[in-house]
Amino acid sequence: MHRRQLIRTSLGLAAAGALPAGLGACASRPPADPNYPIASDNTAQAYTFDELVAAGSRELGIAAEAVGGAIERIFAEQGDRPTAYIAGEEGAGAVVAGLRYGRGALHMKDLSASQEVFWQGASIGWDWGGNASRVFTLVYGLYHPDMLYRRYPGVEGSAYLVAGLGVNYQRADGIVLAPIRTGVGVRLGANVGTMSYSRQRNILPF
Repeated sequence: MHRRQLIRTSLGLAAAGALPAGLGACASRPPADPNYPIASDNTAQAYTFDELVAAGSRELGIAAEAVGGAIERIFAEQGDRPTAYIAGEEGAGAVVAGLRYGRGALHMKDLSASQEVFWQGASIGWDWGGNASRVFTLVYGLYHPDMLYRRYPGVEGSAYLVAGLGVNYQRADGIVLAPIRTGVGVRLGANVGTMSYSRQRNILPF
């Protein structure tokens, strides 16, 4: 009888919430906070126009006025500030079908150091020739570096030239990349295809 009364008493306390956590019914715990910024609290981590113009001028080796024109147009079209940028170099070539390989560094304000990143892509269309370019890519919607590494489908919208710089967009899962290219022979046709970003160099462009 004492044992039955004890069991009934314990069940009643558990139902009333009087038992300590871990006894009676399992207590639900809220998920742990992510250890990286999320969209709702990341406004302070975005780059300003002046910061990007200074970085773009330095990385591309051109006048601030030239890169500023391209960045200004991207800002106007995206309606927001980027959360990261990639600075690097790439080589590309095409005879109708084209290949593009690049290497650079991902910069985010909440990272203690930049991260090395590689990209490779393929394209098809009315395009031929080759080029070597410096690339300065504005990145929107990236709140953790691991989110970058994926395949980005073909360009949405038209590639265009601003002050001799080639600009186009790559989009996937809410992330928008806006590469600004300068160098020997800007080939806009080669931008229409797929681009894959990875932590290591991949020979296959897919």
